[in-house]
Amino acid sequence: MPPLLAPRIHGGALHRATTRHLQSIYPGIANGTDGGTRGVYIGRDVYGGSFVYDPWELYAAGLITNPNMLVIGEIGRGKSALVKTYVWRQLVFGRQALMLDPKGENGPLCAAAGVTPVALRPDAGDEGVRLNPLDLGQLADPQTRVQERVRVIAAICGASLSRSLTPEERVAIDLAVQAATPRVPWQAPTLPAVVDALLSPSERAAGDLHLTADELRTSSRSVALELRRLVDGDLRGMFDSETSGDIDLQAPLVSFDLSAVYGTAALPILMACVGAWFQGVLTQDDQTKRIVVLDEAWAVLSNPETASWLRGSYKLARSYGVQYLAVLHRLADLSAAGDANSAQVRMARGLLADTETVVIYGQAPAEVENTRGLLDLNDTEARLISTLPRGTALWRVGRRSHLVEHRVGPHERALVDSDQRMREGRR
Repeated sequence: MPPLLAPRIHGGALHRATTRHLQSIYPGIANGTDGGTRGVYIGRDVYGGSFVYDPWELYAAGLITNPNMLVIGEIGRGKSALVKTYVWRQLVFGRQALMLDPKGENGPLCAAAGVTPVALRPDAGDEGVRLNPLDLGQLADPQTRVQERVRVIAAICGASLSRSLTPEERVAIDLAVQAATPRVPWQAPTLPAVVDALLSPSERAAGDLHLTADELRTSSRSVALELRRLVDGDLRGMFDSETSGDIDLQAPLVSFDLSAVYGTAALPILMACVGAWFQGVLTQDDQTKRIVVLDEAWAVLSNPETASWLRGSYKLARSYGVQYLAVLHRLADLSAAGDANSAQVRMARGLLADTETVVIYGQAPAEVENTRGLLDLNDTEARLISTLPRGTALWRVGRRSHLVEHRVGPHERALVDSDQRMREGRR
């Protein structure tokens, strides 16, 4: 689409200019579209022209330094519609999407993509889907594999215990992972093997720490029992063996339906497990650009261990060629677990620093100052975010800002309809 033509009166005469030239006449009014016209169509730039976006194109052009994206906004403002249409449109360009769907709302999107959502259900028996969160794919270095597996288990246990792990617990997990790892390099350990190693540590492993086996077992008892929930407890049947062979890793869209535990304390545990399994997919050296969607991301960010694991994953985004896309209602969710100087808040700020595309839908007036401070908004941007109508968002892409009205095509409306149940209940 050519740039929008805009009139300007000069010396009593009416002149016409493109928005590209208009920007030089009225600086700060019309930014234009970053990176030219390469990318998926998002909608209308309120200050002129269409708005397109693609993190890989922007990165190649030197306009951003990382591909990660955050979408925030109150309920009903259009976050879900944006994310679903964005994923749908990126599939056309050969991208693959891996999605965490806590509320089970991706069914229509999956149907349009010709795939079936992967439903994770506790205690589903032999018919249930299983993932091995310790299967890290093609990570070649053995020590790196051990470190990543320790991070994964620390995140799972931290989510389950709702606290940070002690140094003794971390060391116990490290030793258990090493003991549970098969000698065949390409085989991954399973959670049951790690639980056994935690509950029954060897004298040799304990001796390396100048402890007895009983002392090591006592120091790691809490993490062992929490991890056991995924093996023999109330969350069994999802992560207690090798990954099911019927999950199509080459499908354009792989969406995990976690609605069976939505609204429970188990949600962050499952999100951490599935997110860790995603890492194995991301290491495939197939040049595919991937989008990892973390809906209801507060569930991962609310705990120091899972937030630390996620930030480590963000750091690897460029090397994997992946965009992490997190969805939140408000930025206060990032700092709710600690005071202004806590490690949790510092980690939240670090995640924002690793995210160069932020999409802000309407925010409640009470959230404006916090959002302004965390994102360093200027006066105009801060005033806008409490008055934005539904479907319109402030896009911060690198150092530039755009006011964008998201457009949904007629054939996309069924993909984004999250109010169907509300309407069906009307009389």
